[in-house]
Amino acid sequence: MSKFGHIFLTWRSGIGKARQIVGVIKSNASNGVSFSYLPEEELKDAQNDGFTSYTEFPDLKKTYTTNVLEVFKQRLFKSERSDYKDFLSFWGIDEKHKDDTLYLLAHTHGIIPTDNFEFLADFHLTKDLKFVSEIAGLSYFKPKSSLVGINDELIWEAKETSEDKFQVDVFSKDGTQLGWIKKVHSKIFHKKGANSLKVKVKALDKNGVLKRVFIQIYV
Repeated sequence: MSKFGHIFLTWRSGIGKARQIVGVIKSNASNGVSFSYLPEEELKDAQNDGFTSYTEFPDLKKTYTTNVLEVFKQRLFKSERSDYKDFLSFWGIDEKHKDDTLYLLAHTHGIIPTDNFEFLADFHLTKDLKFVSEIAGLSYFKPKSSLVGINDELIWEAKETSEDKFQVDVFSKDGTQLGWIKKVHSKIFHKKGANSLKVKVKALDKNGVLKRVFIQIYV
């Protein structure tokens, strides 16, 4: 059984801006891997912020079924790099998956410094669930860097709001809100059995305030 469902392509206009879902990668045994954008009416907010398309897939109305993984594979860390094992270790990836493009996209988010795209998987709630995410909203809340440390277990609260029916707030041990669980990754906290989920600080980038907080989500 796969550990995740669809992988969603997300985009934002810049640092500190809201991340929006713009497309979806689907995979199944009969049809293979496909990529398509969300319906036109669901893309309007992103387009108003400047979104046009992913360069290699310019037609917003087409479902792409060829070269999907080959195109997105270009975003992944190159396996010939000397620090590739460190890369796999950070994202918690077993070496048996090192050649699985879909798995690597789901677990590493396909982040590159030259654009504002990110790939976020809808993970299944399994007994051995473990994946790395990142807290969103730090630039909004501006939490002090002294609030959290590596391996701190964080408090989370799932709620449904008019802006986001899958919102999940994240708090430090003393109850100060740090931000939110990222879109798509937040869905798992709304699934049956979610009370077993834990959130722990994996890595920090800080300078007076918290600039980036990577977290491990696990059962």
